[in-house]
Amino acid sequence: MLILKPKDIKPAEITPRDVYLNRRQFMKTGAAAALTAGAVLTGIDLLEPAAAQALEKIPNVKKSSFSTTEKTNALQDITTYNNFYELGVDKGDPAENAKYLTTKPWSIEVEGAVKKPKTYSVEDIMKLAPLEERIYRLRCVEAWSMVIPWIGFPLSALINQVEPTNNAKYIQFVTLLDPKRMPGQQKSIFGNVLEWPYVEGLRMDEAMHPLAIISVGLYGEVLPAQNGAPLRLVVPWKYGFKSIKSIVKVRFIEKQPPTSWNLQAPQEYGFYSNVNPEVDHPRWSQATERRIGEFLRRKTLMFNGYGEQVASLYKGLDLKKNY
Repeated sequence: MLILKPKDIKPAEITPRDVYLNRRQFMKTGAAAALTAGAVLTGIDLLEPAAAQALEKIPNVKKSSFSTTEKTNALQDITTYNNFYELGVDKGDPAENAKYLTTKPWSIEVEGAVKKPKTYSVEDIMKLAPLEERIYRLRCVEAWSMVIPWIGFPLSALINQVEPTNNAKYIQFVTLLDPKRMPGQQKSIFGNVLEWPYVEGLRMDEAMHPLAIISVGLYGEVLPAQNGAPLRLVVPWKYGFKSIKSIVKVRFIEKQPPTSWNLQAPQEYGFYSNVNPEVDHPRWSQATERRIGEFLRRKTLMFNGYGEQVASLYKGLDLKKNY
């Protein structure tokens, strides 16, 4: 093997310092080019970014007794470190691509085994129950966590409004499918990360539990796009990917619905996906987690610390088999 000494390297072969220091920008530019090429190949027009808008304050929000007393993460943490593959796979991509996700107008279709199917506007949804601030822990399957001051209302308020029939054993949730507003859904030369649209589900008793909420905001303001605007599910005792974002459809059904990550990798992601330090992910331990903003790791709590409230839902269920 030929080893070049410094004097053997020609000046033209040395990467300029400014190019090296901007390599991350170069990589992003290359990724954008690949995305554009993929969009051209699939015939998708790229949407021009929406102008940045100041987020609206949400009035008349009550404090909730369900909140944890732990210190919340900074708004900067919550809005710049996200899992939202529809807006990109890197943690910073959703904040960068949030400008594409316009959320007005927006409607949510409720259908299936209910007596009163209905299509709601976001404004109608926000009137179903008094809005509360609920400070919940969020535990992601990648073993990091945050504490977030969500604004929302119990999912049960929506369920009661549409009056499920006896055939409604499960609820399926569906995210927006729109590659123009969600660049991560655009097919590239590398293929799709997931099958779109994103889908999730809960058992009816899980959905009716008072801890399960529909969130419309955080930190006193409407939800930012990167956090799942204009409304998302929050189920604090389950891993974060169960809390589906940017919902457009809620379907009441009799059989357990397929879910996106379970379809993608069933050996890694089960239907229940309760936070459980005793059941490791095939590629890493779930026994500890890193709270964003902290250096040291902490022990993962069973059901993310909500066991006293929700453990009875799974009485008699093997939580290692039903992960």
